[in-house]
Amino acid sequence: MKILLATDGSDYSKAAVNSFVERPWPEDSEVKIISAMEIPYAPTTETWVLPDSYYSELERVAREHAEAAIKDAVERIESGKSPGLEIITKIIGGSAREVILDEAEKWDADLIVLGSHGYSGWRRFLLGSVSHAVATHAHCSVEIVRQKPHAEKQKEKI
Repeated sequence: MKILLATDGSDYSKAAVNSFVERPWPEDSEVKIISAMEIPYAPTTETWVLPDSYYSELERVAREHAEAAIKDAVERIESGKSPGLEIITKIIGGSAREVILDEAEKWDADLIVLGSHGYSGWRRFLLGSVSHAVATHAHCSVEIVRQKPHAEKQKEKI
């Protein structure tokens, strides 16, 4: 079985990694852990051009963040219930929804596992939903892991 596990290092992604780790997987299964590295684009006019170092610094920070997210997922999986899993890692530049969908199709994944931030209303409209886009456009099965809200966050909503 080929499982694509997408992570961005957030608590929601960690919940997906934990869900993945908690179950046994068939022998000879492979997990490919990916992290999308999306560099924000800052449109400027000619008089306010940003220095080249600005974009290289953004890329460096994004890569470090992606590497940390993948490292954390690998460590968690290696300590889990399926020690025989073959683990592959990859950092890919681009928007998360496109990276996940493209990589799943290229690799011929059987399952995509990812977390959901649980946005609704205006936040979902403005920020979009990676999990929704993946679920509706993937060529394979998709598991979206939701994290239960913490008690203090529930109190804030009341």
